[in-house]
Amino acid sequence: MAAYDLDEQEQIAQLKAFWSKFGNSITWLLTLIFSAIAAWYGWQWYLRNQALQAGVVYEQFEKAVKEKNIPLVKETTGKLIESFGSTAYGQMAGLQAAKALLDGNDAKSAKAQLEWVANNAKDQSYRVIARVRLAGILLDEGALDEALKLLNPSIVPALEPLVLDRKADVLVAQNKLEEAKTTYLQAYNKLNERDAMRNLIRAKLESI
Repeated sequence: MAAYDLDEQEQIAQLKAFWSKFGNSITWLLTLIFSAIAAWYGWQWYLRNQALQAGVVYEQFEKAVKEKNIPLVKETTGKLIESFGSTAYGQMAGLQAAKALLDGNDAKSAKAQLEWVANNAKDQSYRVIARVRLAGILLDEGALDEALKLLNPSIVPALEPLVLDRKADVLVAQNKLEEAKTTYLQAYNKLNERDAMRNLIRAKLESI
């Protein structure tokens, strides 16, 4: 029994020595781990809360678009971009607002929305679509060189035909018909045979 007590005392002594040497580091490590876990849960809560709030504003925005209430479209889009620009709601609202504003004959505000999406959207697809639509407005305004600068090769392969088609439209406006024909053909060949856009591009090719 005495031997057992002695072993136990030695183990306690070793434990004390170990804790004395490493206890502070272990405490700090555990603190960091639990802090990281708490921060992660806090961040997840924040994201969920942001998404819920953004959803409420987005419903108001959609209603404004449907009712063609342009002042409210501008107001709700501003809220979504300013407070929830990092969420999907911000970039979706930017594209939809641009169309509503353009339909309401406010090309200047529409361009501002598209510029924001083109420069700030996290989803590259939204950025590409915004550039194509912005180039369309510039094409209508006769700012052809400026429009062409927006139509760089797409980093989203599925949207490359859209970019090429709009680029060819600009080239036609610049009277660069051979280059436009080549660009239309590139867009055409990148499309699936069943894609309705093929018929549109074929019509454009026939017209030039």
